[in-house]
Amino acid sequence: MLKHFLPDQHVKSIFEITPHSLQEKGVKGIITDLDNTLVEWDRPNATPKLISWFEEMKQSNIKVTIVSNNNENRVKAFSHPLDIPFIYQARKPMGRAFRRALSEMGLRKEETVVIGDQLLTDVLGGNRSGFHTILVVPVAQTDGFFTRFNRLVERRILNWFRKKGMIQWED
Repeated sequence: MLKHFLPDQHVKSIFEITPHSLQEKGVKGIITDLDNTLVEWDRPNATPKLISWFEEMKQSNIKVTIVSNNNENRVKAFSHPLDIPFIYQARKPMGRAFRRALSEMGLRKEETVVIGDQLLTDVLGGNRSGFHTILVVPVAQTDGFFTRFNRLVERRILNWFRKKGMIQWED
């Protein structure tokens, strides 16, 4: 059961994920979380650096869809100016939103990665749905109310993985 919480990869920042590194693995699409993965949970818009990252992906023919548990207003306000498809109130870790994003991108699971900052939503949902998962260190040190509870549980799981030698990275 705990293996479902183990990401395939771990990076400190979304910016460590390059079109070249994805293309080497045959990846043509990204399903990404929004809050604390791309920007701080309370930042309304993309940073210039993030806009450039999205442009790099687009120029490399890598499709991106934002899949967030947040509400429509939050996700639409962020995604719409960037012309990035999105799914709000995704109910991650349930698989429906992941399948919908995959279908809308017209890709297969083997061609798509799931990127997020939470084990209990992004990694668990991506793994259970059969995707390659990439865990990023949260952008902000603060979280919304429900995420704070998830972080407590996540710390315990990550510590267990460390003790078992299943992960080698640091927080």
